[in-house]
Amino acid sequence: MTDSPSDPVRFDPAAADPRWQAVWDERQSFRADDASAKPRSYVLEMFPYPSGRIHIGHVRNYTMGDVLARYKRMKGFEVLHPMGWDAFGMPAENAAMEKGVHPGGWTRANIATMKAQLKRLGFALDWSRELATCEPDYYGHEQALFLDLYEAGLVYRKESAVNWDPVDMTVLANEQVIDGRGWRSGALVERRKLSQWFLGITQFAGELLDGLDELKDWPEKVRLMQENWIGKSQGLQCSFRLVGGDRGIEVFTTRPDTMFGASFVAIAPDHPLAQQLAETSPELAGFIAECKQGGTTAAELETAEKKGFNTGLSVEHPLKQAWHLPVYVANFVLMDYGTGAVFGCPAHDQRDLDFARKYDLPVTRVVADGDETGAAFPGNEAYTGPGRIVNSDWLDGMDVEAAKAAVIAKAHHEGWGQGTTVWRLRDWGVSRQRYWGTPIPFIHCESCGVVPVPKSQLPVVLPEDVDFKTPGNPLDRHPSWKHVACPQCGKPALRETDTLDTFVDSSWYFLRFASQPADRPFNPNAIAQWLPVEQYIGGIEHAILHLLYARFWTRALAHIGLISVKEPFASLFTQGMVTHETYSRTDPANGAPVYFSPDEIVRTADSAALKADGDPVDVGRVIKMSKSKKNVVDPDDIIAHYGADAVRWFMLSDSPPERDLPWSEAGIEGCARFVQRLWRLFGQYDAAATGEDKALDRKRDQAVAAVAQDIESLGFNKAVARIYELTSAAEKAAPSASRSAAIRTLLLLAAPMMPHLAEEAWAGIGGQGLIADAAWPPVDPALLVEDEVTIAIQVLGKLRDTVTVAKGTAKDELEALALASEKVQRALDGKPVKKVIVVPDRLVNLVA
Repeated sequence: MTDSPSDPVRFDPAAADPRWQAVWDERQSFRADDASAKPRSYVLEMFPYPSGRIHIGHVRNYTMGDVLARYKRMKGFEVLHPMGWDAFGMPAENAAMEKGVHPGGWTRANIATMKAQLKRLGFALDWSRELATCEPDYYGHEQALFLDLYEAGLVYRKESAVNWDPVDMTVLANEQVIDGRGWRSGALVERRKLSQWFLGITQFAGELLDGLDELKDWPEKVRLMQENWIGKSQGLQCSFRLVGGDRGIEVFTTRPDTMFGASFVAIAPDHPLAQQLAETSPELAGFIAECKQGGTTAAELETAEKKGFNTGLSVEHPLKQAWHLPVYVANFVLMDYGTGAVFGCPAHDQRDLDFARKYDLPVTRVVADGDETGAAFPGNEAYTGPGRIVNSDWLDGMDVEAAKAAVIAKAHHEGWGQGTTVWRLRDWGVSRQRYWGTPIPFIHCESCGVVPVPKSQLPVVLPEDVDFKTPGNPLDRHPSWKHVACPQCGKPALRETDTLDTFVDSSWYFLRFASQPADRPFNPNAIAQWLPVEQYIGGIEHAILHLLYARFWTRALAHIGLISVKEPFASLFTQGMVTHETYSRTDPANGAPVYFSPDEIVRTADSAALKADGDPVDVGRVIKMSKSKKNVVDPDDIIAHYGADAVRWFMLSDSPPERDLPWSEAGIEGCARFVQRLWRLFGQYDAAATGEDKALDRKRDQAVAAVAQDIESLGFNKAVARIYELTSAAEKAAPSASRSAAIRTLLLLAAPMMPHLAEEAWAGIGGQGLIADAAWPPVDPALLVEDEVTIAIQVLGKLRDTVTVAKGTAKDELEALALASEKVQRALDGKPVKKVIVVPDRLVNLVA
């Protein structure tokens, strides 16, 4: 090795890491060039929320993307690999309330901290395109896009049921309602109707569903989750006429085959008929008020106790008018699914069966899966499988699908119903009664109604002088911000004080990364050059909401002609989590566990003790790292001790990237040792060496081809194993030109994974320029073909020797080579050979 700025015996990451990071920054090595003629590759990991510090899970996610981005650069691509911050959200407002800080200051300080952490890991990021969704130069363009969608009929405002916290005076997401109470205030949550802004995602339900078939490089699990969330249901919408009245209750059902098993009709608490009846029934009004304290999602209602109120009304069964069914108001019926009314067939729907048993309603079997055909249904578990229709008059004997079609046809012919399609997917409610979010760009005028803010007045910027001492939305209380002149008539008017759901911010950020003009959200030509994202990497927890909303925004923007691409992410990869065991003791006062962080623990092979007192602690399961369990590892501490490359190598080693990766001190120590092992090997590079080692040349080129294939398929652990194999082969090989070529190749293969070590060694061997700019090593196709094989030589089935020969060597030659072996002759010990079994290119077995 030529002169190197480092110790030739030991690699010093504390000195090398910051030095090369500074060089990359100074040369803007990873800045994407929009004017480049190279083929393009857009690699993106889901951008983080700036909560305060990067955690090890982030490190794994971004290391995977970084390896792919660096590899793509070496393969000759112009690579876009940006980073930004999903910076709006409730945690910042919580910090404002709890710590008395401004959400903006808290967020920007966190961004500075986390950016410094990411830089310490040497990620090949284009920081020139850094964005934060909380800055006006981002959300102002988001407001413009929102207005574009409004003009296209994809944004509207209507009343909708929400979870309302009466103490914090804000709408809560379903996840923030715990046992019927607000997660922060503990107050009983109410279901309240508020005017909310919506995005018309249901207009794209069919497109979004059909588009999943095009996403061949998405995990099947994610595609299935989205398919179920979109939830296409085909069934019958029909009318059950009120007894003694001239109107009916419109019902939607996916199971018209079970109509002869109906025993009641149920309507939602906020159904117009329920509201009308409650005006004259205090008991019903009280029941509806009780329902409002429950959850608002289908999942929550599915698990809640089934409750109903008998209205005293009855309806005629459409297939048999003399058959009357009672009408209930029920807490498990949602107004925004179907028509807000259902008929109950208890024998074949578990929810209906629970309800019928509670209120002593008839349960009639109408689908049989065997010999049991009687109408009585004694069990407490509904039958929902296939079968033939029974106890259903003219439908008897049909299978389920034939019966569905027959009932729909009859309803259509007689005029009391028709076949229809409904979707589980609901339009996206984007209003949030919070400060720290994108202001919704509308103005409320008593004369003109709801008026969009003129684009010339964008961005509508959040006020800085806000107070969080009083519960509720500070924008509502602000003395001046919301008071404006109507842009149409000039009269005094009020700004919309709701802000946008933060999922809106993350639904188009990948477009802004690709193009950042000051006067518009993006340049469509640049979008066409970079999009779709070639590889998107993130957690499976984002399978539905973020990924579905991003797909919707992309299609909606294409629909109104702003972009040409319809799907944002060509390939999706969902990585596993980094896990760690937990350490705890039981609190004698309340029996609850008290958790300790790994740096508070002294760990041995079979026990763990607290450093502070030396007493043992309980070692729990290896689970996802979480702050509440304190089983987190701070990347800064690990980088300071082992260096960035050892941390990166650990993230790629052992576990397949889609599986969870257990963190271990032994594992990171082993990675650090391998860094030093490679450094010593790189120090043995000799540009003047002569001589050929054909076997090592073959191993070298096979490794190059295999590592490339592994990186492209995101099989990073396999690529790591190949590098280990080539390292061992180079270490064992005698000095030669082939060995030096193998060492140089190893440097290039390791560069995407251990970039600091690679740059340091590249400089040491006299490599031209930066290894970050070097090309991926070429491969001789002839060396990828195995033309030699190792033959096992056995005596009586036991391995005695091996011999390497040309592939396809004749049987008589193999037999002669076997008999010539000294080890074989010793094993035979003078005994005659009775039989020789030769398996070409594999083995020779001598029977003595």
